[in-house]
Amino acid sequence: MRTYALTEGCRLGLEQADLTKADVDAIVNAANERMLGGGGVDGAIHRAAGAELLEACYAVPEVRPGVRCPTGEARITPGFKLKARHVIHTVGPIYRDANHSAPLLAAAYRASLQLANKQGLQSVAFPAISCGVFAYPLDEASELALLTCRDAAGGLAEIRFCLFGEDAWHAWHSAAERLFHGPIDGDGSTIPG
Repeated sequence: MRTYALTEGCRLGLEQADLTKADVDAIVNAANERMLGGGGVDGAIHRAAGAELLEACYAVPEVRPGVRCPTGEARITPGFKLKARHVIHTVGPIYRDANHSAPLLAAAYRASLQLANKQGLQSVAFPAISCGVFAYPLDEASELALLTCRDAAGGLAEIRFCLFGEDAWHAWHSAAERLFHGPIDGDGSTIPG
């Protein structure tokens, strides 16, 4: 895992890893508005957490027919069989263009972090929200995600990205190098090269 100083009190971790195995207070699910499972990250989280997660999602009230979590918002459930105690469900946008999609993607990250802080959590792990079937370009998404996390970290001690595939890893790593001036090791010093 590559670690960066995101804010004075919060570490940023980047790793190519299975989000469902993250040992953090909460993992973030790139859900759909129904919150009833799906493909990609959403399906993997539901399979790993067990049937209780689907029951917990059904218990989240709809804000309009078929919508439990509108795009850019977040909801929280227990993690059940996951290592993470909680799942924060958020819905990113289907990519249209930067002007339309960027505010919605930033809102999804911000809402997730606000909910984590409201719950008093210390560590959260994200996937690359909207970068799968929702087709958000990785280069745009990575920088937006990292800047939003920096600005909305609040009292969190760790924000981690568990990235699927080489392309996502390289996009997040490149953005972190540009934005945060190189990784740090455990004592806070910069790692050479």
